[in-house]
Amino acid sequence: MKKAVTYTDESALVAALKAKDRDAFNYLYDNYCKALFGVIDRIVQSEEIANDVLQEAFVKIWKNIDSYSHEKGSLFTWMLNICRNLSIDTARSKQYRQETQNQNIDDYVNVINKSEHVQVRTDHIGLKEVIAKLKPEHKLVIDKIYFEGYTHEEASDELNIPLGTVKTRIRMAIIKLRELLAN
Repeated sequence: MKKAVTYTDESALVAALKAKDRDAFNYLYDNYCKALFGVIDRIVQSEEIANDVLQEAFVKIWKNIDSYSHEKGSLFTWMLNICRNLSIDTARSKQYRQETQNQNIDDYVNVINKSEHVQVRTDHIGLKEVIAKLKPEHKLVIDKIYFEGYTHEEASDELNIPLGTVKTRIRMAIIKLRELLAN
């Protein structure tokens, strides 16, 4: 029986992924799929579609790992952005809109119930506690953009604040999150 591979730090994992080590990829999937699925599902609001997007995201991660740079952020943040962007693209696609318009009434009730559920499903990776330490106005824009899939413009409209203010709050929140995660 094969021994489970573990990685003590992110740089070792990234090096193994860039070397196209399948055990590293399996480790990556096993340790990050639930957190990424939660973000994707929150945006597309369909478990079936979220599974498809998650699979597409991991293929993209595997193929594009060479473009990852630790100077631009953590591996998780990089993967989160890939998942978020794919989710938003999927939600905006014509096929997605047609599929959601053609749901039967029982399925649609589940979508409505899920959309009213506002708790961010990041408990299992500890992000909820870290994000809770942000100023309320920073937490609000982070929730809208990174966990609900809003664009900057949509968040600006939804929160009734200028686009520049949204971008500034995101930047300030990310700076604060880096500080909190470094400690």
